[in-house]
Amino acid sequence: QVQLVESGGGMVQAGGSLRLSCAASGGTFSRYAMGWFRQAPGKEREVIASISKDGGTTYVDRSVKGRFTISREDNKNTVYLQMNGLKLEDTAIYYCAAGRRSPVLRGNVDVWGQGTQVSVSS
Repeated sequence: QVQLVESGGGMVQAGGSLRLSCAASGGTFSRYAMGWFRQAPGKEREVIASISKDGGTTYVDRSVKGRFTISREDNKNTVYLQMNGLKLEDTAIYYCAAGRRSPVLRGNVDVWGQGTQVSVSS
């Protein structure tokens, strides 16, 4: 199984940008579809974006479509989430996830990262 470590979270003003990174080690990165989830206080963990094993197919939830972009660089064993135009409601813990089945959804996640906090202030 791969191990996943997120980085890039922090505090940002509304309207600002962050890029989250998820570095994978162990296993073969290209064999996994990848996804980003987030969980706000009192809310269920929800999928925000996913990307296929070859990077050719992406999904971005309508709540963040037009603001967030998912991408992967297999030669770096890394998946990214570019977050632009951040809003207060984007405040959450963001989790990277890997799955052998595509698309990566809550029901077919094989490996979770530890999460990274994103806090958006006014």
